[in-house]
Amino acid sequence: NRETAAMSGDSTTSVLQRGQVDLHDFVDWSGVECLNQSGSHSILNALKKGYREDVSLNLQSDADEQLLIYIPFTQVVKLHSVLIEGQEEEAPKTVKLFANRDHMGFSNVNDFPPSDSSILSTDNIKGQPVAVKYVKFQNVRSLTIFIEDNQSGSEITRVQKIVLYGTTVETTDMKGLKKIEDH
Repeated sequence: NRETAAMSGDSTTSVLQRGQVDLHDFVDWSGVECLNQSGSHSILNALKKGYREDVSLNLQSDADEQLLIYIPFTQVVKLHSVLIEGQEEEAPKTVKLFANRDHMGFSNVNDFPPSDSSILSTDNIKGQPVAVKYVKFQNVRSLTIFIEDNQSGSEITRVQKIVLYGTTVETTDMKGLKKIEDH
């Protein structure tokens, strides 16, 4: 079990709970978008299994240090924690998460309060997941990740790996339930 720092940046820590899985298999890949990504260093390099483990591949910002990533899911999930890895100075620093907020752009990202936000520590960018405010991520159809800046304030942000941990929301099959007779 790995410990995770609370996303809101306070000193409390929680442990990655049993049953939490990499939500990679529940990503709707046809809808994944990333604004301000470099043409040769796209979001798939950091998000897709196989690519994100290759140290020669990464997601890189283009015009400035900011990145706006939209990740839809094929089914409703509960998000528990987020892992965002990067290399030293160019790794993400301030990260804001928005649950179920579609069609965001750089022009309106500050118009909405984030569901959660964090300042990533050196431990986080080297592989320690960050726990989110779990109550705000119970019914997630999509996740928008806004990377506001990087560790050094340089013009380029590089992300090595993004892993989303959580569970799928179990839906009850109402037809399968038997009626209980009143006595």
